[in-house]
Amino acid sequence: MADVTTLGWRERLALPMLGIPLLKAKLDTGARSSSLHVDALESFERAGDTWLRFSVTVGGRHQVAVTCETLALDRRVVTDTGGRRTMRWFIRTDVVLAGERFAVDINLTDRRHMLFPMLLGRSALHGRFVVDPALSYSKSRLIRTGSTGVS
Repeated sequence: MADVTTLGWRERLALPMLGIPLLKAKLDTGARSSSLHVDALESFERAGDTWLRFSVTVGGRHQVAVTCETLALDRRVVTDTGGRRTMRWFIRTDVVLAGERFAVDINLTDRRHMLFPMLLGRSALHGRFVVDPALSYSKSRLIRTGSTGVS
């Protein structure tokens, strides 16, 4: 595990395929799947496939809603920390975290009452990162998203 990066319990990441350059996320080894807070989620058909349109609010004091469209991966039942089971849409998109870019399955849900708009679960972390709960925002605020040069 020498090539595994150690991160804090909360970090900044990017979702470049969705046009989201910076987002605060909780890294949660207790959660299997990853979740993203979205508003105005709707499904629609395009060329015989199911697509999703939703908005994600980014920014601190100067918040901006980013409208996203992406292919739906599927719908799955997710059990939350309170034991409630809900059917959620999943997408597959790239995450940029700690200088690495990788694909992650993310469920779209209402996290407005949570502290972080995104939760990165253990399926996304496994084999890539170790989480040290004593650390917080351990990586640079600058996020390079790969060939697009967005930072």
